[in-house]
Amino acid sequence: MNDACLIIIFAKAPVPGQVKTRLAPALGLDGAANLAIRMLQHTVNNAVQVALGPVELCCAPDRRHAQFQLAVAAHAVQLSEQGDGDLGERMARATQRGLQRFPRVVLIGTDAPRIDADVLRAAAMALHEHDAVFAPAADGGYVLVGLSRSAPQLFSGVDWSTPQVMQQTRERIAALGLATCELPTLHDVDEPADLMHVPPEWLS
Repeated sequence: MNDACLIIIFAKAPVPGQVKTRLAPALGLDGAANLAIRMLQHTVNNAVQVALGPVELCCAPDRRHAQFQLAVAAHAVQLSEQGDGDLGERMARATQRGLQRFPRVVLIGTDAPRIDADVLRAAAMALHEHDAVFAPAADGGYVLVGLSRSAPQLFSGVDWSTPQVMQQTRERIAALGLATCELPTLHDVDEPADLMHVPPEWLS
């Protein structure tokens, strides 16, 4: 098996009224969707340019949105679909599928602008010596997870979208006996107050 690291990007179709709706009080529904497009493009660009291995765009609700097709045309990324289930079930499926083909998998979303090439490279490097790597989020979740061995139990029994996500995940890590590396904490963009972490030109 080659030594490539698969990068999986979880992305929701940037449809106004269906994506980043908690930002609507500050940006409006169209503005929130436009920011989602900008963050999607930024994330795909970074993942491709770091050249760690293939990039898979794992889409919801399906792969038909024009922005997903543009990513294929511009970067030859692979498209897949997240499928049914809660976030944990979808991440478990995606990482297990990736580890059947590659020795290392890093999964990220599109809403943490500070996930750049350096962060992705550090995550991939950590997986040479660790079973798992995480980048915690300032809100108590995490914005990156990487695995070098299958661990679907990491994603079960977690109260997703709460401030307890990372702590519950640490408890899972301890129970499973995984050798884990944590990268520096980053901010994701969910609420209007988080817009301070977005480059100003993305909001114009």
